[in-house]
Amino acid sequence: MERTMLRRRALTAGTAALAVGALALAGLTGVASADPAGTTTTVRAEAPGTLPPGLIKALQRDLGLDAGEAAARTGNEYRAATIAAGLEKSLGASFAGARVSGDGAALTVATTDASEAARITGAGADAEVVGHSLDRLEAAKAALDEAARNATPKGVPSWYVDVRTNRVVVNAADTSAADTFLTAAGVSRSVVKVNRSGERPRALADLRGGDAYYMNGSGRCSIGFPVKRGTQNGFVTAGHCGRAGTTTNGVNQQAQGSFQASTFPGRDYAWVATNANWTPRALVNGYGRGDVTVAGSTEMLEGSSVCRSGSTTGWHCGTIQQRNTSVTYPEGTISPVTRTSVCAEPGDSGGSFISGSQAQGVTSGGSGNCSSGGTTYFQPVNAALQVYGLTLMTSGTPTDPPTDPTDPPTEPGGTWAAGTTYAAGATVTYGGAGYRCLQGHQAQAGWQPPNVPALWQRL
Repeated sequence: MERTMLRRRALTAGTAALAVGALALAGLTGVASADPAGTTTTVRAEAPGTLPPGLIKALQRDLGLDAGEAAARTGNEYRAATIAAGLEKSLGASFAGARVSGDGAALTVATTDASEAARITGAGADAEVVGHSLDRLEAAKAALDEAARNATPKGVPSWYVDVRTNRVVVNAADTSAADTFLTAAGVSRSVVKVNRSGERPRALADLRGGDAYYMNGSGRCSIGFPVKRGTQNGFVTAGHCGRAGTTTNGVNQQAQGSFQASTFPGRDYAWVATNANWTPRALVNGYGRGDVTVAGSTEMLEGSSVCRSGSTTGWHCGTIQQRNTSVTYPEGTISPVTRTSVCAEPGDSGGSFISGSQAQGVTSGGSGNCSSGGTTYFQPVNAALQVYGLTLMTSGTPTDPPTDPTDPPTEPGGTWAAGTTYAAGATVTYGGAGYRCLQGHQAQAGWQPPNVPALWQRL
């Protein structure tokens, strides 16, 4: 019998119980499901809480939802993830994956055993009978991952388990590239779907300029989520942004900390320990739309909405397309990451992916941009927390970043203004001098033109 893989998909910390049935988002927060022995198992998880206005606006803009639909969708997605976790446990080896669809986040759970359909519908989900269990598909993907570790596949940008098609999807430049990869891995075509893809993913670190934090005074990336390790404060970010010992400066150009550990390629996560001037808060920067409070890190299902915060492009939203994806960058293969329809650009690397109030991961890489759209991958945050022994910050209030006490209390004058979005080539004045924008960005306090030569050139 195939082994049921519960470790990766197990729910993380939670405090309230949900019960199956017609559940409202507020008040009722429980799901019960029958285990194989016929007893009832209660899956516990945190309630999603109230969505901040900025997150609702981003969901409206990128997914075409009104405020009520955005709130309802995120609540339904959270409920679906909790129900699916209970069904995965009770279905055992016949579990074939779960997904949500539509603005209402309708839950579908797949099984290889038709006799389990009643159990699924009884838990409040649509049942689908398929040919391959999730364990079988993940075993095939694991074989592909092993082949990629031995030799980076050429012309194969990504591969993943697609629960919707009940196949392992291999995205490849052409059929021959896919065939070579499948042969090397010893994976049967019977469980694989090959898609032709011109995708050319790359890590999104931008070594040409400044961002929310600077590495060794030059390269830039985005903070993921504030964390603690014992009494030490810090944050998680992308592994390709720096190596152990790499020093960082914050958005205000003040000394911030250093990378304590970093993994890339293979995985794409790292953590930075910060000095006493920096206080971790359970917040994600809303870029003028209100900060988002982080309540937990429950992993959402395929089809769920997800939003990304990055200091190059701010807030953008989309949907989770596939979890447990492998992606090949020029530096090597990264796995597992989550594939999304959210756009991103260089400098967004390491930034936060969040669904409602639940932290999902840190931006790894992708293709395309936020003008024409693209595909982006994130490294699940729970993996980084576990590997490095970190605790996610899940409460806090907004604070301004530390400032240099010698800074003047007022701006010295000019047309530059925090909160303004500047395109490359734009010109401003500041402190009696003129500056030309070198890279498009949204200005923030501390990013005055003299402070960020990577963003502004003095005329």
